[in-house]
Amino acid sequence: MKFQKKSLGQNFLIDKNIVRKIINLVEINNQNIVEIGPGEGALTDEILKKKPKSLILIEKDSNLVKKLKIKYSKNKKIRIYDADILKFNIDKIKKRDFIVFGNLPYNISSQILVKFLKSKKWPPNFNDIVFMFQKELGEKIIGKFPSLSYGRLSILSNYRLSLINKFLVSRNSFFPKPKITSMVIHLKPKKKIISSIKKIDNLEKITNILFSNKRKMINKNIKKILNFDKIKKVKGLKLNFRPSEIKPEIYYKITELYEKS
Repeated sequence: MKFQKKSLGQNFLIDKNIVRKIINLVEINNQNIVEIGPGEGALTDEILKKKPKSLILIEKDSNLVKKLKIKYSKNKKIRIYDADILKFNIDKIKKRDFIVFGNLPYNISSQILVKFLKSKKWPPNFNDIVFMFQKELGEKIIGKFPSLSYGRLSILSNYRLSLINKFLVSRNSFFPKPKITSMVIHLKPKKKIISSIKKIDNLEKITNILFSNKRKMINKNIKKILNFDKIKKVKGLKLNFRPSEIKPEIYYKITELYEKS
């Protein structure tokens, strides 16, 4: 399981206790598993000990793909894709109720999460997501209202996903050591969505517009989204609010009204 994609080298997770802690977050026996960025297979080996029904590996580094194909050539449960997860069509995975593990490259980790968040079919085919992020980003994903971590990413994540578990991972768990602390987050898709937003892309758009000036009042930016009559229909919304002072439910209501306009 790799920590960070670099053109010439990666940080590999070497702490077996952390590897076991990650896979023990979910029941693996007889389940369909997808692992993003397996690296040299540290996590993969532990997953296989738990006897999954099937295991799909998605790895961008062609050299590592060759090693993985040699290493697991005799295992018929494993299918390996030489692919960039951001360009990979998740609908290719025909398995139902699969579990996704991913130790994600920092520069695209939020994009990978959003890719799963924006699955066209909801509830989706995956049952669990267990991802590792940079600690600061992890806090933004699970940030509650009101808090310093609350923002665009937590509004989007909380709309479709529930936090089940989380824990920090020391830089000493990797070789070579990265400069930062990591956070493992276990998320589950919400089966029932309270709001009636038609497209999650619109929620993403609204949060992008309003958080573009996150220290300023929303009075100017909100007018890019709704006319004055529609603004008045949003209970609890004040034009002198800053984006971080607006509850998630209000963002959902703004999006619903935007879709009707």
